[in-house]
Amino acid sequence: MNIVLWVVQALLGLAFAAAGANKVFNAEKAKAMPQMKWMKDVSDPLLRFIGLSEIAGALGLILPMLTGILPWLTPLAAALLGVVMVLAIAFHARRGEYAGTVPNLVLLLLAAFVAWGRWDLFSLL
Repeated sequence: MNIVLWVVQALLGLAFAAAGANKVFNAEKAKAMPQMKWMKDVSDPLLRFIGLSEIAGALGLILPMLTGILPWLTPLAAALLGVVMVLAIAFHARRGEYAGTVPNLVLLLLAAFVAWGRWDLFSLL
């Protein structure tokens, strides 16, 4: 189970780091992409906040467990990234962008799996 959790954490970390970096460092180019048209309707400060939150969450998925420093932050990061995905699903559904909710739902389920798996491992200690 530990190996599966590490694989999922690594994949989620990469996904959220890439998505966050896209929002923070490449927002103008990303806004031109058809599947990212929602970014035009969000203020730049909010877009940067979302991106920085995703980058921080990606680091939180990996670094605490990897270093052994405050490892309880890993399941917390996963749970909070799940909250971000719930908000993203609600945002896209409200705009009628139902296809945009599918990747968010997958990320939500994977984040919930990591949060559950890592909290479950801590309860065994």
